[in-house]
Amino acid sequence: MEGVDRPKYVMQWWGPKGFSCPACEIDFRVGGKFILCMRTPDGQEGWNAGEYHEIVPQEKIVYSMYFSDSKGNKVEPEEYGIEHEAIDDARDVVIFEDLGNGQTKLTLIGNDPMESAKESGQFEGWVETLVKLRPLLQSWRRRNKKLKF
Repeated sequence: MEGVDRPKYVMQWWGPKGFSCPACEIDFRVGGKFILCMRTPDGQEGWNAGEYHEIVPQEKIVYSMYFSDSKGNKVEPEEYGIEHEAIDDARDVVIFEDLGNGQTKLTLIGNDPMESAKESGQFEGWVETLVKLRPLLQSWRRRNKKLKF
């Protein structure tokens, strides 16, 4: 699960188009925490942190995520100027399905209703983020045919 469990790789794809990830810490194990910085094209930074609740290698990752400061302490979304009705202890699920021929289907199940995710821009942001991940995964697979996600 090299593309999602190592900071040096996550920093290459985390965030929507035009955004960067200048800082990332990951303790990829059940109960482990992560902290990510997302920098906007105009230089503003926002932090997210979370915890891994379930990891099934090559199949599934379940995690919670929240707005944070640079140390991983939870902050209210309003501190970043975001109106967000967060659900306490909500969990996102990422499912990896091997389609054969070196292809994997990635399904992200978020914790916000679709309409809310679309209105807030979260849906578009995730789509753009995953679009950035795709060529990196393809490149890693070409270099290492045994690599699985």
